[in-house]
Amino acid sequence: MNIVKKLDGMDVIFRKAAPLEKSAYPGLQERSYVLKKGSVHLEGGMPLQADIRVDQDVAVTMRDGVKIRVDVYRPVEDGNYPAIMGWSPYGKRGSVIGNGGFGHPTRMDVPLEWEDGLNKFEAPNPGYWVANGYVVLAPDSRGAFNSEGDIHAWGRQEPEDEYDLIEWAGKQDWSNGKVGLTGNSMLAMSQWFVAGMKPPHLGAIAPWEGASDIYRDTACRGGIPERLFSNGIFSRLCGNNLLEDIPAMTEAHPLLDKYWQTKVSPVEKIDVPAYIVASWTNLLHTEGSFRGWSSIASENKWLRVHNTHEWTDYYNPANVEDLRRFFDRYLKGVENGWEATPPVRLSVFDPGNGDIVNRSEAEFPLKREQVKPLHLGLKDGKPALLHEAQAEATSVSYDVTEREGVSFFVTFDETTELTGYFNLKLWVEAAGNDDMDIFAFVRKRDRDGKIQECPVVTDRTHVGPNGRLRVSLRATNAQKSTELKPHMDFDQQEKLKPGEIVPVDIGFWPYGIRWQPGETLELVITATDLLVRPEFPQIPPIPTINKGRHIIHFGGKYPSRLLVPHIPGA
Repeated sequence: MNIVKKLDGMDVIFRKAAPLEKSAYPGLQERSYVLKKGSVHLEGGMPLQADIRVDQDVAVTMRDGVKIRVDVYRPVEDGNYPAIMGWSPYGKRGSVIGNGGFGHPTRMDVPLEWEDGLNKFEAPNPGYWVANGYVVLAPDSRGAFNSEGDIHAWGRQEPEDEYDLIEWAGKQDWSNGKVGLTGNSMLAMSQWFVAGMKPPHLGAIAPWEGASDIYRDTACRGGIPERLFSNGIFSRLCGNNLLEDIPAMTEAHPLLDKYWQTKVSPVEKIDVPAYIVASWTNLLHTEGSFRGWSSIASENKWLRVHNTHEWTDYYNPANVEDLRRFFDRYLKGVENGWEATPPVRLSVFDPGNGDIVNRSEAEFPLKREQVKPLHLGLKDGKPALLHEAQAEATSVSYDVTEREGVSFFVTFDETTELTGYFNLKLWVEAAGNDDMDIFAFVRKRDRDGKIQECPVVTDRTHVGPNGRLRVSLRATNAQKSTELKPHMDFDQQEKLKPGEIVPVDIGFWPYGIRWQPGETLELVITATDLLVRPEFPQIPPIPTINKGRHIIHFGGKYPSRLLVPHIPGA
């Protein structure tokens, strides 16, 4: 049952959180004890590397009097240590299904021995970090499990609470006064929000793939509402009270209004050292990670773009060591040469041939990028991508029930790298409807015409660069847009009239991918989200408003074209 509450002057929909008995939560246990070096807390998991003192279910009081519960993992030796923390409502321990965690049946290629079983979902392993002289904080955010209050989603309340916990940690007897933030996905998203509030004891952040604008990145990418996947996440959040109902608010607030403006993180205010991790293939976090990288005010910031899955990358021992060097430098003050780390390390996909990994760059987007147009046209009577625009106007169409829509092709005669943002400029018409949800994809075909998708983990691949748009929300903000990055305010609808042909910009999230000589770039324009696969029911398809036929106009007075970020010298 939905419950409407006033939140910062707005009506916000809440619902009951999932009951605690639906989880493996062991119940409130205020106690302190020591876990011994070598002990194992996950079958097949890594043994603890040192003795750990655990203060379980510590009550920390927020500024409004609400108490949240935190597990504190720290060295047994007295001293002053930096703390690291991952903030989320997912529970304080357990990242493996059957062990109380959210997890995933395939674990996305994360070997069991990369986790110690003490870590919360998408958060650091206490066993590793305590052995290396850190305190690890594992909080249940407001309303989660036995933390008091209601569960909130970003906005004002959640980062205020995280701010208060950071300040509490920085003043403890065991603290050296420095707190770092780490974690993946929701644990990265929260970092963008709280770091912009500048807690005095916050020393560094390490957001590992996290959306930074909830409307544009997750709830309504391209203006197209998504409720099913988010409902799958939020329906699993456990607590004794209420839960802010993001899926219901997405349905009630399809435009970017005052409510969603509170869900845009103040990344431009972040000035602490930052180690930012991104991938080209994340369905929720890619653009938010790159936006954070580009927008933060930090003078000391690093970006690494990997070519696997977020969990695999986060728990990879080599990357954990890399993160420790960063935290050692900025939370412990160790002069370890971290500053010599390249500002940007890029992976570039080359499916079928072999990816580039950790290529050193000075910036992103790359200054040597050349924007090149590929014009939609006809070649030998078939849809093609042309280096020169055709003079005559024509069109192609597809029924919205056709999964693949329509494709345009160009074959490269030399190695071609496209790394950065893409922008698809189309002239479109809806036959039998007053709106359109358009999805566009660039994918690679080998010399034999076989589709070559980008491998992510053992059982999953990724189509390639992509974008989407609800056409009634097509208005661009000229002051905030660039050639490759159209900016939509998403605050007003403009429906289509019968027979009306309109120009639209479909901005793609950034990507890095190569073609070898003889390989083909295929542009797919469709009414279906090809990122969603029937074989992966955990990510359900997005409902659209599509019906009838979509007509794509090009040539002549309809200069439809794909603008690509060409990197010379590939």
